[in-house]
Amino acid sequence: ASMLRALCTVLLVGVLSAPTLAAPKASAVSGEGIRWFDGDATGAQRLGTRFQVAGYPTMIVFRPDGTEVMRLPGEVDAEQMVQALALGTNATRPVRELLAQVDKGAPLAVADWRQLAWYSWETDQQAAVPKDQVPAVLARLAQAVPASAGAAAARIRLKALAAVASAPEKSRPALDRAAAAAQLNAVLADPAAAREQASVLTDSPDKIVAWLTPAGSAERSALARQWDAALVRLAADPKLSQSDRLGVQLARVQLAQSDALGTAKVPLPPALVDDVRVAAARADRETTDKYERQAVIPTAAYVLREAGLMAESDALLKRELARSPAPYYLMLSLASNARERGDKAAALDWYAQAYRGAVGAATRLQWGATWVRNLIELAPQDAPRIETAARTVLGELTPSPTSFSGRNAAVLERMNRQLADWAEKNGQLSALARLRAQVQPQCARLPAASDELALCDRLLAARRA
Repeated sequence: ASMLRALCTVLLVGVLSAPTLAAPKASAVSGEGIRWFDGDATGAQRLGTRFQVAGYPTMIVFRPDGTEVMRLPGEVDAEQMVQALALGTNATRPVRELLAQVDKGAPLAVADWRQLAWYSWETDQQAAVPKDQVPAVLARLAQAVPASAGAAAARIRLKALAAVASAPEKSRPALDRAAAAAQLNAVLADPAAAREQASVLTDSPDKIVAWLTPAGSAERSALARQWDAALVRLAADPKLSQSDRLGVQLARVQLAQSDALGTAKVPLPPALVDDVRVAAARADRETTDKYERQAVIPTAAYVLREAGLMAESDALLKRELARSPAPYYLMLSLASNARERGDKAAALDWYAQAYRGAVGAATRLQWGATWVRNLIELAPQDAPRIETAARTVLGELTPSPTSFSGRNAAVLERMNRQLADWAEKNGQLSALARLRAQVQPQCARLPAASDELALCDRLLAARRA
């Protein structure tokens, strides 16, 4: 699982019949009926649009006729990933059809409930459910799933709890708190069940505790202690990957901050800080594969930062720069650290370095847009620097549909809004016009009446009153 997370520019599309979908020439092919698509490869972003992919890794299982059956979770350990893949390849109906059956009140087989339990709701991207409806759908599933579904029932109920607790208060769907708390307590009290649900127990524990219990109450303290005890057991499990064990420590930090949501962070218990420091050092020492370190080291640095160990987080990232095959990922973490401690100049320097070092057209666009966004947010008065950065990033776009498809399209739309807002608020409409003039020749070479041309034409256009 940690290796999959390390391959963060890769899209895996699992196909039950090899001839169903043709892989782009630049994509690597691995295994019978399995295609790996590199997000920077020619045509990959158009595939991203076709299959509603917004982030990597996204793993999809298809029928031989091309019907999407299931999206696989990327946050689980290797053994559970294999189980989820088996569920997807043996599934008889797509998730969309299973949801329709649930809404009709029709019974599902235990295998169907398992498929719903292990579906990757985080990367659904409206393939089965509109994004804003996922918490409500999970809440309905939690109410409908029978206890006879076993671990699948527990996972669905815990996923619903996390989704509902994390949803905006105004749009939060109804969920039986007492039943949700009972399911959570049952899992926390059972080491085997907690191990099976490890990936869910590390998902937003602070928000769940805050939703289930009153601030400062004895109930909250008791739940946090019980949850932390379960997490301590998980942290000691050598079968968990280094990334997962770091995720456990991050969940412990979040739990300790559950009374401080939306306010200043509170000091952590010294023993917990020591545990975080030991876990980060172990992950650094024991992770030897350079690609796995791409996921593990930034995770360790982030946990150190969240535990208040900013200097140690920076030191770990800087030591890794010379060793990493893709140091521009680490530079983003260093930029984020600098921004967190209020050092705007250092943050912007790291964002610029990350962009300059990034490799791959789609990756460079995303890193460049991140640089531009942070310039706008941290130095809005520096118009020449913002215009130069935007001109540099837009200048790398090629006049092909790939440049304006998939995640590229989302990145460009977002950067467009940010630049337009900045120009209007800071009297820089002339800069916006110059940037638009730079992009227009590329737009003219795109296919007529295409979505890509429509997007290009919208870029940096003056807003109508």
